[in-house]
Amino acid sequence: MALVNCKECGAEVSDKALDCPKCGAKLRKPKRSTFGKIVKYSFIGFNILMLLWFVVGMGGAADGINSAGSEAEQAGAAIGTGLGAMVIIFIWVAGDVVLGLMTLLTRAKK
Repeated sequence: MALVNCKECGAEVSDKALDCPKCGAKLRKPKRSTFGKIVKYSFIGFNILMLLWFVVGMGGAADGINSAGSEAEQAGAAIGTGLGAMVIIFIWVAGDVVLGLMTLLTRAKK
C-alpha cells in the first residue's frame, strides 16, 4: 500500500482509498467485479437481442398479413402477430427484471 497526495487538500492517503478521509474529495471511482461486468454486458446484449427479435419478428409477421389471400387469413395472421408480440414483450420484461436486478446488485460499491 503506497501513499499518495490528495489533489484537493494535499493530505497523504492510501492509493486504495476512494475518498480523502480529510476533505472527502473523490480520489478514484470504484470498479465493478469481473462477474459484475459479465452481468452488465449480458443485460445490454439481452436487450439488443430482444430488440432485434422484435423488429425481425414483426417484419416477418407483416409480410404474412400482406400475403394472406382472404380476410379471414388476414385476421388470423393479425391475431397471431399480436399474440407473438405479447410473448416477445413478456419474455423481454421478465428478462430485464431478472438481469436488471442482478446488474443493480453487482454494481461497484464503496
